[in-house]
Amino acid sequence: MSKDPLKTRLEIAKNKVSKRNLFDKKNNPSPIGTAFKLSTELVAAVAVGTIIGFIFDKTFGTKPWFILIFFFVGVVAGITNVIRSAKNMQK
Repeated sequence: MSKDPLKTRLEIAKNKVSKRNLFDKKNNPSPIGTAFKLSTELVAAVAVGTIIGFIFDKTFGTKPWFILIFFFVGVVAGITNVIRSAKNMQK
């Protein structure tokens, strides 16, 4: 007795998909995607730091000190994240 044609087609399709996934894992991400990821990490850290500073200033009435402090904390955190991500991409 021969195999069911549907099962044969499914096996062929599964093999093609598994081979395609194997090749996709080997490919590096696009340079534009990498640049977008790194820039987003930097901007997000600065934005979060500034928002936290704004909230603290509003709560304690110390405008603009906490905004300035947390802005620079966000910049340092963003640069640290970008450096860490760049090192991980080199591996």
